Amino acid sequence: MIKKWSHFTLIFTIVTMLTGCEPLLVLDPKGPQAERQARDILLSIGIMSVVVIVVFAILIYILVKYRDSKQNDDYEPPHIEGNPWVEVICVGIPVLIVAYLSFVSVQSNYIVESVPQGTENQEPLVIYASSSDWKWHFSYPEEGIETVNYVNIPTNRPLEFRLYSYGPITSFWIPQLGGQKYAMSDMLTTLHLAADETGEFMGRNANFSGKGFAENTFQVEAMSQNDFSKWIEEVKERANPLTEEKFRELLKPGHVGRSTYVGTHLEFMPPPGKHSDHYKKSVDSDQDSHQDHSNH
Repeated sequence: MIKKWSHFTLIFTIVTMLTGCEPLLVLDPKGPQAERQARDILLSIGIMSVVVIVVFAILIYILVKYRDSKQNDDYEPPHIEGNPWVEVICVGIPVLIVAYLSFVSVQSNYIVESVPQGTENQEPLVIYASSSDWKWHFSYPEEGIETVNYVNIPTNRPLEFRLYSYGPITSFWIPQLGGQKYAMSDMLTTLHLAADETGEFMGRNANFSGKGFAENTFQVEAMSQNDFSKWIEEVKERANPLTEEKFRELLKPGHVGRSTYVGTHLEFMPPPGKHSDHYKKSVDSDQDSHQDHSNH
């Protein structure tokens, strides 16, 4: 009796604790990339659930039908040859399941790696996201501002995050907007995302990178394009300029809060790889256009 009540208490405690848990962020998508991945996850869970239920049902049936019974001591069970249909089913169904999931995975991989569907004709917002021990730096080259440990984005517009690291390999991940992608030193990787809804989302480093890894997080706020433009103007009016000395201080290992600056570290520490040339060209063209405008 005591054992029975202990099992009941354990189950009740687990159920009670689970009712207070927040929904899984990967199953609460706020963008087209994350929505595609959430569908794939639910599809995989559904297929695996069917397989598990069928296997356990067959197991219970076999255990009941062929359980040990009171037979004579000289009883010998009949000799049964292998059934080709059973073997075809046992091998064929898993092959079909793996082939189908492989097809869906490859198709989804191409979709989430490309520009989000529905935003192909829009100009993407380019944001350089670089990590250091243990913080995130977000540079907006076109807007001429930089933030630390938070990033604001407009909704219904493609986002192009260009990722790299000033320390060990990290993993840039916003669960409600899309999957993770690695940020490495001396190499630039690109992640395409978009947000369908306004709100605040959690972002983090999903790759262990030292003792400060657990707090290597950042906040994402999705807002309308109008609010985003207002925020840019407010930053340019109120924020302090980012100097090379200040940025090198931020690169030192440790945790810091949120901060905002006018200018980006890309001006004195260009990003690695081929995009650095693209950035230099874009800066030069912007300077030329401003100079022509001032001459007029």
